Amino acid sequence: MTDLDIAKKSTLQPIVAIAKKLGIDPEEIETFGKYKAKLPLHLIDETKAKQSHLILVSAISPTPAGEGKTTMSIGLSEGLNQLHKKTTVVLREPSLGPVFGIKGGATGGGFSQVLPMEDINLHFTGDFSAIEKAHNLLSALIDNNLQNKTNNLGIDARTVAWKRVMDMNDRSLRNIVVGLGGTTSGIPRETGFDITAASEIMAILCLSKDINDLKTRLGNIFVGYTFDKTPIYARDLKAQGAMTALLKDAIKPNLVQTIEGNPAIIHGGPFANIAQGTNSVIATKMGMTFSDYTVTEAGFGFDLGGEKFLDIKCQSAELKPEAVVLTTTIRALKYHGGADLKNLTTPDVVALKLGLPNLEKHLENVLKFNITPIIAINKFTSDSDEEIELIRQFARDANIQFAVADIWALGGKGALELAQCVINVVEEGKSDFQPLYQWNSPVTEKIAKIAKEIYGANHVEYASLAKAHLKRIDDLGLNGLPICMAKTQKSLSDNPDILGRPKDFTITVREIEIAVGAGFLIPITGTMMRMPGLPPHPASEGIDVTDDGEIIGLF
Repeated sequence: MTDLDIAKKSTLQPIVAIAKKLGIDPEEIETFGKYKAKLPLHLIDETKAKQSHLILVSAISPTPAGEGKTTMSIGLSEGLNQLHKKTTVVLREPSLGPVFGIKGGATGGGFSQVLPMEDINLHFTGDFSAIEKAHNLLSALIDNNLQNKTNNLGIDARTVAWKRVMDMNDRSLRNIVVGLGGTTSGIPRETGFDITAASEIMAILCLSKDINDLKTRLGNIFVGYTFDKTPIYARDLKAQGAMTALLKDAIKPNLVQTIEGNPAIIHGGPFANIAQGTNSVIATKMGMTFSDYTVTEAGFGFDLGGEKFLDIKCQSAELKPEAVVLTTTIRALKYHGGADLKNLTTPDVVALKLGLPNLEKHLENVLKFNITPIIAINKFTSDSDEEIELIRQFARDANIQFAVADIWALGGKGALELAQCVINVVEEGKSDFQPLYQWNSPVTEKIAKIAKEIYGANHVEYASLAKAHLKRIDDLGLNGLPICMAKTQKSLSDNPDILGRPKDFTITVREIEIAVGAGFLIPITGTMMRMPGLPPHPASEGIDVTDDGEIIGLF
């Protein structure tokens, strides 16, 4: 069966029953139909949250073969619940760009899914739409201020970097000109569209502690400069109040369920190659308030989502993960070892050995944060016993816990070994999270720390534009912000074609974006784009609705 077939054959419990499992009065939740609900922020209890064991699921460098972090996160939460540990999985919301593009949905797979699968992948509770509208409201206010002679802030249109956003892959909108059509149609200027997941509003929502913090962060968004070089922020346009009004419901996390009827909280969806790549602080703390164990994931490989989760989110929200589950597949490791994509289901111990250095580097990176890693093999039917034993021996030699997780086929039952490994690590209590760098370090020092220690680079080079941006950051007094590197997810380097564990390479920073509202700086490396394009045959070609309204073709 496909993921969608399995999801449709599953029996869902009313969302009020899932709330009761968490210990939440059904009168407290705000239902969206029978199977979805919003959770009000006052339910978060910081004292209780500190008593929950936070587990991060990450992965090796992604490959076209797929690794399955979301599936692993859901399966692990099912396994922990089967071992009588009250557990909630906390995930990001899917973006419609990947759903209709090449990657597909983000609700897990097989018997490790969150439900209702179709709703979550398509619109859900409208959070992305609200983020898109809040972002584009600021865009409209900027252009309106440029147009009008009264209430004009004197913004130099050439310095405005704030674009518009939409939740779709559309390469034609990356670079556009607005304001054409005469004097009544605005001031002509170059701009463009980013995908909604790359919006600073998304990052702000996911890092905000409450409504007041959200409003303050929105007001702090850097817009550009006036002609006399005075910096302009969203608060100067009096935008933050209306933007907050658009986000007043979107800031509340969403409660759904897993296939096995356990609670799942899904909220926010920043990409990890161009943003922080983790769900909201509010969602994580909500899960921790009501659970003994809280399982969450961070996008792409540990070098991206994992590092940002720890250095940005955990430092900002004072979170201390106790274990990192490093997801990998034998197929992906063989790909990193040079095996051809079409041959990954053929046993190949030689290619697997050659791919192990990528796993080894990510394990070393986890240990830099003083957190205990666990290797989790996302099992496929093509995995041979010899290949599994090779990785088991690798883990044994490195003195690292190891588990094979057959989560797609068996759900929680297939994750019992992994769940027990997690419990063992937590009960041993050896993890004591330490960040990679301190926020108050110089900007170039923080960038070098990430590039050299996490990626394995030996040098960081700055293009002339990036050097100009470093001066601007210093002039604005923003040196104390953390770093959110924009880098390809396909390689530890900034070159997507270099697989495995590259060494002795240079990271080139082209420019540095300022995200004052989110509270971080974004060095752009390589050829990163904030608006993806569609493939020649996008997934949308296979999605349809039957005459009786049933969605087909989602994956």
